Amino acid sequence: MIARWIFATLTAAFLALFVFAVNSKTAEAEDAATTKTAIFAGGCFWCVEDAFDKVDGVSETVSGYAGGDLPNPTYGNHEGHVEALKVTYDPSKVTFTELLDNFWRNIDPFDATGQFCDKGPAYRTVVFVANDAEDSLAKQTKQDIAKRFGKDVETEIRPTSTFAAAEDYHQDYHTKNPVSYKYYKWNCGRAQRLSEIWGGKSS
Repeated sequence: MIARWIFATLTAAFLALFVFAVNSKTAEAEDAATTKTAIFAGGCFWCVEDAFDKVDGVSETVSGYAGGDLPNPTYGNHEGHVEALKVTYDPSKVTFTELLDNFWRNIDPFDATGQFCDKGPAYRTVVFVANDAEDSLAKQTKQDIAKRFGKDVETEIRPTSTFAAAEDYHQDYHTKNPVSYKYYKWNCGRAQRLSEIWGGKSS
């Protein structure tokens, strides 16, 4: 009798754990189905992350390296890659077009040599697109900016490729080190230049 009770109890517990695991995986799959990712390179990834963390509908941002062939890139060696940000967002709350608008307003699209005080190929601006629809939107907004300002826009539009997360100390740098971050951003001239281009106070 006791053995039968123990068996029944263990069976019930196992079934409960199984149902919980299935439900958890289903919930994770549903969450994944309701979110999308986008990758933007806008110079220093600290600043780009700060700009996108303020956008309603963005659930996660990850600073990293994108677009190159070098495996396992690091801050000390990411030749061929650009500093980039991977953005996870809910398309029912924010559209890719709105993300593009936020991206453009937080970069100098006319600089072919980098961004602000950061110069070199690792700091060039890129919109990585995952499909034809994103490619079309990115190209259209790029053309709109060129027409508005009467200047060539130097930002590249490229298919989404490799992305590797940067070291932990680079993640959420603007919140972990607010004083040094604000000093860097101001000293680099980013806020001032963005204000010159777009008007108002930069994010």
